[in-house]
Amino acid sequence: MHDASETRPTTLPRAPGWFRLALASTLVGVLSGGTAALFRMALDWADRSRDAFIGWSHGFPGVGVLMVAGTVATLAGGAAWLVRRFAPEAGGSGVPHAEAVVGGELPPAPLRLLPVKFLGGWMAIGGGLALGREGPSVQMGASLAGLLGRRLGWGASDLRALIAAGAGAGLATAFNAPMAALVFVFEELTRRFDARVVVASLAAIAGAITLSRGLLGAAPDFSTPALASPDLGSGVLFAGVGLAAGVAGVAYQWAILRALALADRCARWPAWAPAVLIGFGVGVVAWFAPGSVGGGDPLTQQALSGVTGGTAITAMTGLFVFRFLLGPVCYAAGTPGGIFAPMLVLGAQIGALLAASCPAGLIVGIPPAAVAVVAMAAFFTAVVRAPLTGILLVAELTGNHSLLLPMLVGAVTASIVPSMLGVRPIYDVLKERTVQRAGNSFARAAPRTAPTPSSNSKLS
Repeated sequence: MHDASETRPTTLPRAPGWFRLALASTLVGVLSGGTAALFRMALDWADRSRDAFIGWSHGFPGVGVLMVAGTVATLAGGAAWLVRRFAPEAGGSGVPHAEAVVGGELPPAPLRLLPVKFLGGWMAIGGGLALGREGPSVQMGASLAGLLGRRLGWGASDLRALIAAGAGAGLATAFNAPMAALVFVFEELTRRFDARVVVASLAAIAGAITLSRGLLGAAPDFSTPALASPDLGSGVLFAGVGLAAGVAGVAYQWAILRALALADRCARWPAWAPAVLIGFGVGVVAWFAPGSVGGGDPLTQQALSGVTGGTAITAMTGLFVFRFLLGPVCYAAGTPGGIFAPMLVLGAQIGALLAASCPAGLIVGIPPAAVAVVAMAAFFTAVVRAPLTGILLVAELTGNHSLLLPMLVGAVTASIVPSMLGVRPIYDVLKERTVQRAGNSFARAAPRTAPTPSSNSKLS
């Protein structure tokens, strides 16, 4: 006789059909897009409120600066406390955590991450820390997808596709950049082409953009004049822009990792203490120069406007150095917030500085805004090492697709510097840090439906 247990079929999660996959992905996109759009709206309101509060505080000389600094310190400290107390996974960008989940190195985030990421990100970024909205948007989108996929009882590969799609939907909404978000899913999150991921990502991003544009509008985030494609002779100039951005990108990555290493030395401090100190300093600066803090979109727009002149160069250099240092310091505070937006600020400032300081004969017929646009894509590539994402992201953010070839030249040359120096992509390093900090006990707590690594999940 045969034991009945030997012939009993093993029950496995059923893979959804293409229609169910597309339907669920569209729902994920709507949820992710709606959440990210509300996050953007909340941050816009926080920025306006912060500026109004700073203006009001100027009516109280001496005391006003302490009022602003104390408020920003309280918001930053509260955000860090929320992360440490309720959802440690919510700290930092969120992109490394999403990558680790997609790769099967960590389980999907629990439900409590969503309110912590939303509220903590709003407090930190809205308070004035130099962090980006895209990190929280990506992680919230991935988390919503993971929750829905597990609710449906999907297996590892389909859950992986849904989570990647949710992350892409979050990024698409954060920057109103659907094509860049789609490429981001394959170039950065999964690093391989998979038909089910394609379907899921297309459906999710379509759902997210349809809803978010209804709430936020369809205009590009930054206003730039129509820029004609430069002639082939300008390739050397844009290659030089790329090399300069590559050097700056290597230095910026070192600054981020150094700031995180210093923050690790304060591990025994209360969770809120480093964030309070950083927030207090940001608040003091905000009282004197409100436009120099926060996510930095107005600074990017200013750089894209092509400010020139000897006095402006000095001011632009000082502002660039300040933002270059502020971004890593704020990222080390342990609050929710990404690095995309701060990098775009620095890239645009690099281009504006190069255009303003370059001898006029070298940039005849090339608008300063074009140099700034190319530098944005090049700096992004140097740090993240995702050139296609960077090029499409900048093109969609500025509404200028005529500069795709110059951006390609700048991105290629920018990637040479970190490659020659053996510098790894920033998110690879941050993901390893995220997995390591999560610990073996957290990894053992992963549900059976968590994505598992695939032998071809990474490009060699």
